Amino acid sequence: MIAIMGSGAFGTALAVALAADGTPVFLWGRDPEQTRDMQIRRNNARHLPNVRLPDSVVVSSDLDTIPAKTPVLLSIPTQQLRAAINQSKHALHDHPLIACCKGIELETGKSPTTVLADILPKSTRAILTGPSFATDIANGLPTALTLACEDKDAGRALQQALTRPNLRIYGTRDTTGAALGGALKNVIAIAAGAVLGAGLGESARAALMTRGYAEMKRMAIELGAHPDTLAGLSGFGDLVLTCTSDKSRNMRFGLALGRSEAFDQKATVEGIATARAVHSRAGQLGIEMPITAAVVAMLDGALKLPEVMEMLLSRPLKEE
Repeated sequence: MIAIMGSGAFGTALAVALAADGTPVFLWGRDPEQTRDMQIRRNNARHLPNVRLPDSVVVSSDLDTIPAKTPVLLSIPTQQLRAAINQSKHALHDHPLIACCKGIELETGKSPTTVLADILPKSTRAILTGPSFATDIANGLPTALTLACEDKDAGRALQQALTRPNLRIYGTRDTTGAALGGALKNVIAIAAGAVLGAGLGESARAALMTRGYAEMKRMAIELGAHPDTLAGLSGFGDLVLTCTSDKSRNMRFGLALGRSEAFDQKATVEGIATARAVHSRAGQLGIEMPITAAVVAMLDGALKLPEVMEMLLSRPLKEE
């Protein structure tokens, strides 16, 4: 069995993909009414209405029914992860935990796996990340992800348990690099969306993505990540997807920002809190991250996009 905590679009998509071969999957949601409806109707009308849940998926709001040692994938937004795990730690203490969120906790500057270590220090912890949209996974389209786990043997076991014909999992022990790649690319995606939203063109977006990738590597390496991790699925791969598709909420938020339009306040945009957390951490460490600083300035209303572009384009010339 595999368990998934979080019945939003991504958690539901993972349940559909992992249960496609008949594997029992437990899908947990915090809303008992919604989970009952999903269990009866066999779909997620709120988030993935056109995708049927396989028969081997059980939807419930009771975590205590998960068998011991079952891997639990945590499809919960980063800013809500600590509270959710604190509330459920009695039911999760003997399970391998795999974070499936991409962000940095605003209050502490910590990654999802570090948050898990704070609450359940004896648990096996991993992070599953990479270029992926819920609709692609749910519809069985080929997707490749990175699973990072410091425990080599546990990581290999989880890699085997989660790999499917259309869901290919690559392994690494670099949890720092995998977590930071998935988090930092959201900040760059907001900037890329803003560039397009302001009508500055695709060439400008390409330049911004390239320099944004340099920022991602700069911070990640400073914090102990391996450079190759950032060049893989969890870094460069996810950056390309998130900066080039309007399926990305971070990209769409950036488009609205560049057009000076309102954005759905109910939508989870991980890059907003992550930008502020990263900007603060970069300042503490003395790391130069001008694009991240520009995103925070726009979020805070301190600068408009024309002023941001003037600031970035007037920076001193240097070797690439």
